[in-house]
Amino acid sequence: MIISMKLHATREEIDDVRKQVEHFGYKVHSIEGEERVVIGVVGVGDVTACMESVEALPQVEKVVRISAPYKFVSREFRKEKTRIRVNGTEIGGDEFVVMAGPCSVESEKQIMQAAEGVAKAGAKMLRGGAFKPRTSPYDFQGMEEEGLKLLQKAKKATGLAIITEVMSDRDVDLVAKYADVMQVGARNMQNFMLLKALGKCGRPVLLKRGLSSTVKELLMSAEYITAHGNSEVLLCERGIRTFETVTRNTCDITAIPALNELTHLPVILDPSHATGRRSLVPALSRAGVAIGADGLIVEVHPAPEKAISDGAQSLDLAQFQKMMKDLEPYVRLWNESRKTQALAAAAGL
Repeated sequence: MIISMKLHATREEIDDVRKQVEHFGYKVHSIEGEERVVIGVVGVGDVTACMESVEALPQVEKVVRISAPYKFVSREFRKEKTRIRVNGTEIGGDEFVVMAGPCSVESEKQIMQAAEGVAKAGAKMLRGGAFKPRTSPYDFQGMEEEGLKLLQKAKKATGLAIITEVMSDRDVDLVAKYADVMQVGARNMQNFMLLKALGKCGRPVLLKRGLSSTVKELLMSAEYITAHGNSEVLLCERGIRTFETVTRNTCDITAIPALNELTHLPVILDPSHATGRRSLVPALSRAGVAIGADGLIVEVHPAPEKAISDGAQSLDLAQFQKMMKDLEPYVRLWNESRKTQALAAAAGL
C-alpha cells in the first residue's frame, strides 16, 4: 500500500507512521519531496488492519492499496518518471541517452578507439564487458579486473560514464569500484542473490530482460533490487527467445510502452542483442526512439570483423556515427513529446 502524508508533515509525524507500519510486521520505503512524503509499505499477508490503523492517524492524508505484485517499481507507487543521474547525464528525463561500446574489452587500443569514437558521435556512456557470460566454456570470458581498469582509463580520457556487466554477487564490490552503472545480463535477471547484493551496491543498475522472461518477471526482478535499498534501476528490453530464426532474438518492441505504463523506471532498448545483425540495428534504434524508450545501449567495435565476441551485431565507428546522425530528427520529436507530456502532467491531465 501507499501512504500519502499531509503537506509539510514533520519528521516526528513521519516516524510515528513508520513505527505503526513496522508494528504490523511490514517494511517501509519513503519518497520525500519538498512538500510531501509518500511511504510505500510491503510485506506478506492481508494489509487491511494496518491500513485501517494508519488511516486513523491525523497526519495521514490518504492510504491506497497497491494491486501490482511489484510495489516500489509500480506506477501506483510513483506517478512521475524516475530520473537517474549518471556522471552529469540524466536518464529518464529530458535527454535521450545513448550508451555504446564493444561487447568485450579486448585490449587498451581497442577500448580507447571505441571510447573516443562513440564519444565523438554523441554517446554519453561507454559499455564494455570485463566479465563475459558465454554459452560455451571455451569462449573468451573477459579480461576481468584488468578490463575494468582499461574502462576506467577510457573514462578518464573521454569523460564517458562506464556501464559494465557484473555476473556474481561475489564481484559486486569489485565492479562497483570502477563502474558508474552495473549491468545485469539476461542470463542473470533471476539471479536473486546478485539482485539482493545490487540493492546495496550504491550504483545504478541496468537490468536486462531474460531470454524467456515476461514483463511481469522483469518487474519482479527490479523489485528485488529496490526492495533491498536501491531505487536507481534501468530496465532493458533486449529481445526474447521465440521460434523465429532470422534474427538472434525477437525484439518485443511493445514492451517499451507497456513498461512505461506499468512502471516509473526508465526503459532502455538494446537493438544489438535484439537483432544480432548490424544491418538491422539502425532501424530498430529509430523504432526505439519513436516508441518511447529513454535511451539505447548499442554494441560498437572499431573493427567488428576482428571482434572476439558479437562482431556480427556490432557497428563499426563510421556506421555508429551515421546512425546517430540519422537519429537526430527522431530525437527532436522525442524531445517535443517529452515536453508535451510534462506540460500535461503539470496540468493534471
